[in-house]
Amino acid sequence: CVRLCPALWSRLPQPPSSLAELPPSEFLQVADSTWLVLSVVSNGREPPGCQATGVTKIARSVIAPLAEHHVSVLMLSTYQTDFILVRERDLPVVIHTLAGEFDIYKEEGGECVPVTSDDVSNGFLKPKPSASPMLHPVQSPQTRFCVLTVAPDTLPAIATMLIDVLFYSHSPPWDAAAGSQDLDSITFFSFSLIEGYISIVMDAETQKRFPSDLLLTSSTGELWRMVRIGGQPLGFDECGIVAQIAEPLAAADISAYYISTFNFDHALVPEEGITEVIQLLQQRQESGR
Repeated sequence: CVRLCPALWSRLPQPPSSLAELPPSEFLQVADSTWLVLSVVSNGREPPGCQATGVTKIARSVIAPLAEHHVSVLMLSTYQTDFILVRERDLPVVIHTLAGEFDIYKEEGGECVPVTSDDVSNGFLKPKPSASPMLHPVQSPQTRFCVLTVAPDTLPAIATMLIDVLFYSHSPPWDAAAGSQDLDSITFFSFSLIEGYISIVMDAETQKRFPSDLLLTSSTGELWRMVRIGGQPLGFDECGIVAQIAEPLAAADISAYYISTFNFDHALVPEEGITEVIQLLQQRQESGR
């Protein structure tokens, strides 16, 4: 129900300069691939009645086709937009898969240059037939989350609090539940800075520690619940993880804010819809067995 055009990808340096500044350490794990950022931009207004936003907005047109072609993705929603990371070696498959529906551009010297399938035809391999992607278990903690942004010029006013929450502050109930199977609550805090835009995801209790006039959210101030995908750390070679969540939610026109991490994937959905979401995902789990 959403017309998305064009798609924009830009290359990440190898190795990223910020990573190169870190000293080698046995405690630092790095995925063995260079990843590219795929940004899908809407061209035109959404049809009336189409309310789905976030990852579900591009489920049918981008995420599902990439999963069908066995492309592994990392998904990152931000307050402003959504980004899909694909491995550089998968770029020919990605472009051949999406070129039929999208205008595709690459970033060169700050300018967007059109890309065609012919530009990356060398090395393109048709996907091998394989079994359907594995459906991972999903868990939904009781924690309520907020999706926020902050103006860059006000960041210094909360910098000390951010550092404390990110690295030092832990609530005892969270620590006690960290190893539990049912995840009654979960420790989760996400901070992203992309092209000067800041996005923050934090639980509602942690939000109370920050000055309310500096953290910006939607006018409705909705709260979100989380669905965590994976009973154990996920592999980077596996595909269809994002599609497992995005496709059924897109069909039900339910918004989702999606964050892939090194070990697990997390989908945030509006709190009032969490019961329906769990039912939909359980039905998909049962049908996939």
